[in-house]
Amino acid sequence: MKFTAEQIAGILEGEIVGNPNVEVSRLSKIEEGTEGSLTFLSNPKYTNFIYTTKASITIVNDSFVPESTIDTTLIKVADAYKAFSKLLEFYNQVKLNKSGIETPSFISENAVYGENLYLGSFSYVGENVTLGNNVKIYPGSFIGDNTSIGNNVIIFAGAKIYSETVIGNNCTIHSGAVIGADGFGYAPNEDGTYNKIPQIGNVIIEDNVDIGANSTIDRATLGSTIIRTGVKIDNQVQIAHNVEIGKNTVIAAQTGIAGSTKVGENGMIGGQVGIVGHLTIGNNVRIQAQSGVASNIKDNVVLQGSPTFGYSDFSKSYVHFKNLPKIIKEIEELKKQILNQKNGNNG
Repeated sequence: MKFTAEQIAGILEGEIVGNPNVEVSRLSKIEEGTEGSLTFLSNPKYTNFIYTTKASITIVNDSFVPESTIDTTLIKVADAYKAFSKLLEFYNQVKLNKSGIETPSFISENAVYGENLYLGSFSYVGENVTLGNNVKIYPGSFIGDNTSIGNNVIIFAGAKIYSETVIGNNCTIHSGAVIGADGFGYAPNEDGTYNKIPQIGNVIIEDNVDIGANSTIDRATLGSTIIRTGVKIDNQVQIAHNVEIGKNTVIAAQTGIAGSTKVGENGMIGGQVGIVGHLTIGNNVRIQAQSGVASNIKDNVVLQGSPTFGYSDFSKSYVHFKNLPKIIKEIEELKKQILNQKNGNNG
């Protein structure tokens, strides 16, 4: 797919300096630009590359004035970084704008779907499923019975959506994600075996949620596991049954949240954090990577450590942690000196 400088300038409301008819078909870093590619310059540290880049078009701030000859066509905008981001979003929308039902695939006769559906090969859509407009389901995906999916949802290849799941509008679910598998519920017997507790709830995912590759969100035992509006979940995150994640909270990779914990709004949870079950975590909480959370957390707290404690206290304590062998040695020396003084006085 090719775009001219004139077309791109129209999208970005920019000014062309150079050839308005030059075409590009791919994106590149400015230092790696080749003919037929488009790049951008926003960080002054990379300014020298604009004089050597082979990129056909470069987006620059409107304040940029070349100090020597350049070969690339410029598109001047108020903010090159934001303009390039806007272009990436536009490019992604065009790239993902597939439609139609490929074969072989299966969609139940009583499934209902809106306009511009894309259903990739080897995908399955079960009984009583409702799909909104502009839903994209990539090859090898599974949509279980009685699932409801809103508008403008993208489900990438190999994702599995179990039955009774509810997904809102403008959500993205990446490859390998599993939504609605059974929660981890077992009752121990006297002989050491376990009886499985049926998990008959569901998962509700509200609007504007992103779920990373190979992440898992378990269905509730009763009621719902809920992911609120605007939540962003990284790859390989485990969210257990009956958990609720508050709106606009972001969760980094390899985090695990145990059952029935409630996480507040606007939180930031670092990678490899472990959170035990049945806790309440407040709003605007920041949990640093590799922390272990074992108790309730109030609003507006920053935590680190395992078990966690205040980030400021952790940082101060860490200075002593790393010097602990030296500190112990000094204490032993002081003890010896005190004992020697006592022995001397007794003599």
